[in-house]
Amino acid sequence: MKTLIPSISSPPHALLPSSAPPSPLPPIISRRLTITLSLSLSSLTFPFPSLSAVLPSPCPSSAAVTSKAFLDISIAGKPAGRIIIGLFGAASPAAATRFASLASGSAGVSFRRKEFIKIAPTFVQHAGVRSYGIDADLARRGSGMDLAAEELISEWAAEADRCAGLRSTAGTVGIVVRNPARSAPATRIVARNGRIEVEEEGEVGPNGTEFVIATRDSPEMDEAAVAVGRVIDGMDVVEKIAGVSAVRDNTGSPYFRVAKLIGDKRAVVAERGFNRPYVKVVVTDSGLLMD
Repeated sequence: MKTLIPSISSPPHALLPSSAPPSPLPPIISRRLTITLSLSLSSLTFPFPSLSAVLPSPCPSSAAVTSKAFLDISIAGKPAGRIIIGLFGAASPAAATRFASLASGSAGVSFRRKEFIKIAPTFVQHAGVRSYGIDADLARRGSGMDLAAEELISEWAAEADRCAGLRSTAGTVGIVVRNPARSAPATRIVARNGRIEVEEEGEVGPNGTEFVIATRDSPEMDEAAVAVGRVIDGMDVVEKIAGVSAVRDNTGSPYFRVAKLIGDKRAVVAERGFNRPYVKVVVTDSGLLMD
């Protein structure tokens, strides 16, 4: 009976390592390795900040419009038209958000039925909402908004630092955050309820809801307001507002300067009336526009 012995087709030394190149992997294995490596690389995270985090916010002249608000205006009780404002949500996020919430009414209060109170040579100014009484109560109950300008001053300061030269050109819209003409508040010691207290006295500063629109290049706006947007339609309506007759500014009078210097309160009251329009200029409606 014959025993079957399997034959070896190659000599024993052929099983030893040789200098011949290894055979390539089958295509299916190569594809699997490629997919695995691709997935592994895609899951890696690199510790580099995003480009938006590195680049500074743009200046008002080049800031992108992220949303739109509208203001319907009446002058002396007659419709004057609509102003459409493009808001700089990326360049001035806090200020633009506040303007949008006041335009839409989501803040609990709004610009509606509020008046323009100043017509200056380079800008017109809206009164915003009051930081006392029913407006303040509605803001606190509606959105918890604190009617104060402090949180917006940092954006104004950052804008002033990064943007050299004039920032407020014709059509620029800004929220008033400071009064450059306001003197530092004086302190006084008073006795109240049997206790000695130190308090400040002086003119109350802006509450972060008044806004201004430049009618031409306005260095005055640069000193007082943080830019929140620009007029993209309705500049003719702004010009109508600027053309309304207003109380003459008498700050150049020597009598007024002396009265202001000695702290005559009548001078402070009179100054508030300078540039005030003789007829009512009112925002009859306001809101946000959806693209």
